[in-house]
Amino acid sequence: MSGRIRLGVFLAGAAGLAWLLISAFLRLPGFGGDFHPYGERSVSAGLAREVPNIVSSINFDQRAFDTVGEELILVAAALGAVVLLRTIRQEAEDEAGEHRHGPAEVLDAFRITGYALLPITVLIGIYIIAHGYLSPGGGFQGGVVLGSALHLVYLSGDYPALARLRPIPLFEAAEVLAAGAFVVLGLGFAGQVTAMNAAVGLEVGCATVLVLAKFFEQALLIRQEGS
Repeated sequence: MSGRIRLGVFLAGAAGLAWLLISAFLRLPGFGGDFHPYGERSVSAGLAREVPNIVSSINFDQRAFDTVGEELILVAAALGAVVLLRTIRQEAEDEAGEHRHGPAEVLDAFRITGYALLPITVLIGIYIIAHGYLSPGGGFQGGVVLGSALHLVYLSGDYPALARLRPIPLFEAAEVLAAGAFVVLGLGFAGQVTAMNAAVGLEVGCATVLVLAKFFEQALLIRQEGS
């Protein structure tokens, strides 16, 4: 396909998308009016399912299909990072590269602070995920907190301890299982906001750990002297 044909296909698609967006905006209810058809329907549906938080009811129930798309984007991003960076690492190691795994030289106060904050941060992440059922927030935010919490060990200067805390195959399996569980819950079990919220938190946390793990491997890869 020539460049001119590709440009034509792109312009046709962009024009169609622009028409759809403009049509949708023109048909929106007037700003500041008393007619809110979407809000009324969402609130009614959430109350009918006896969900205490309407925002979470919309995210994980009424528009669960859209949330599934967001989940799959995270899965694809983590998978792409794992595949691409793993290939780059193998190529670099074949060119006489090696990894520096030893603990870094940091102040004892900094090291102790990192270890002390680890359980607190994990607890906060779990709380955010569990609390998402009652108030806006939950799985996505709590998953990022959980995924980031483990790396306090790395910031404390102990990469070997971090590697022991996050076995990559286990996190890869957990991410796929969590994403699959969310799809099954969204398709077959309406109103399961708590379970779907937990699945999102697990998937996001695992994806965060996997992506950062591959970037850490690249950062720690060094060249042997004289190579």
